Formats: sequence, C-alpha cells, structure tokens
Amino acid sequence: MAIVDTREHRFANAAALTEALALEIASALQNGLAAGRAASLAVPGGRTPVALFEMLSSAELDWDDVWVTLTDERWVDPASPSSNEKLVREHLLRNAAAAANFVGLKNASADAHSVAHAIWSSVAELPRPFDFMLLGMGEDGHVASLFPDSPALALALDLTQPPGCVAMTAPAPPRARISLNLRALLDSRRIALLIAGDSKWATYERARLRGSAVDMPVRALLQQQNVPISVYWSP
Repeated sequence: MAIVDTREHRFANAAALTEALALEIASALQNGLAAGRAASLAVPGGRTPVALFEMLSSAELDWDDVWVTLTDERWVDPASPSSNEKLVREHLLRNAAAAANFVGLKNASADAHSVAHAIWSSVAELPRPFDFMLLGMGEDGHVASLFPDSPALALALDLTQPPGCVAMTAPAPPRARISLNLRALLDSRRIALLIAGDSKWATYERARLRGSAVDMPVRALLQQQNVPISVYWSP
C-alpha cells in the first residue's frame, strides 16, 4: 500500500510543471540556507529534467553554499554524451548555479564495484539529510539505477544496509552504473518523483498497488513511512 503522505501534482503541460517544481526545489534549498547551514540537492540524469535544470540554474540562492550530487551515474567518461554529470554541468551548473559545489559519482576506475565505497565516502561529506532528492522513474519502475533485474538490487533495497553507493547493471547500454542505495535515497528531507507522459503515469499507478519492490523498485519509495513523496506529472 502506498504511504499516506504522497502528494500528487498533475499539470496541463511541462512548462507549468517545470515552474512549480523549480520553485519547490529552490524553496527547500533556501530553507536549508536560512537555517544557517549548507544545503544539498541530489538529481537524476535523462532528458526529462533538462528544462527544470535550466530554470533552476537562475534561481536567486547563495549557490556557493549549495552542494549538488547525482542519484546515479552511467559508468562512462564524464565527457561522454551518456554521462549524467555532463548533462548536469551543461544544464544546471550554469548561470547563478555555476557557483554551486558538485560531487560526481564517476572516477577513473575501470570498474564501479571496486570503488563504490570510496565514491560514497565523498558523497557522504555533503550536508545530510539531503534537502531535496529529485528522482525520475522508468517504465519498468526503476528509480535512480535500481533496475528490477540487476543482480545487486536486493542489496541496494535492503534497509538494514547503511547509506551508500552500489554498482548496478542496466538492461540496456551503457549497462555499468553506480547508484545511491535505498537508504541513501531516503536520507532526505523531501523527495520528488518527476514523470511525464501517460505510460509513466500508468507505471506509477501500478506501483502504488501492493506488490514487491524487487519487481518495481519505485515501490520501495511509495511503501515507506518516513519521507514525504511528491509526484510531479505532465503529459
């Protein structure tokens, strides 16, 4: 069963969604800064959040006190067109947000498995709980790079594990990924799930039904009781 505190926000178009979600993220970061501390934001890759990143990049914030990281990353060079880091640098870390501090998830190692702990050690230095955790969702119900058929999924969803990074395997190239595990995703003050299109909404509605998070990892977010979830959707 889905958690009680799931707020669904449906918009007539992507522009209206982008404006509303950019305001929510900026407000969450500003609240952290107003509390006299640095603020933190974790974001996904993919094309869906590009317009949001571009709008958020001009928000009037003390960006030099904001830390940004990724929810997951493809194990490719940061200069690759497939890199989430490249996308975030080009669309979010510009304008006013160019002053933000960024911690990526990819290093020079050839293998994500051997360095997952070291990468988390860098991410763990960010202010936590994360002030805002932005997530996308695939039509298979994956979030971050927590894919239904990845060999490491059960470990990644295990809430007895400490927050961390885990090497994952995607069903399509580039298959090697690194992702925050479920405990790390939930180490957040606010979580927003950004989805677009009728097929993604249908996936979300299936995920709200009782079932296994191993089959649809997004259920692990919707079935927990600790962190508010906001769902933002547009056609």
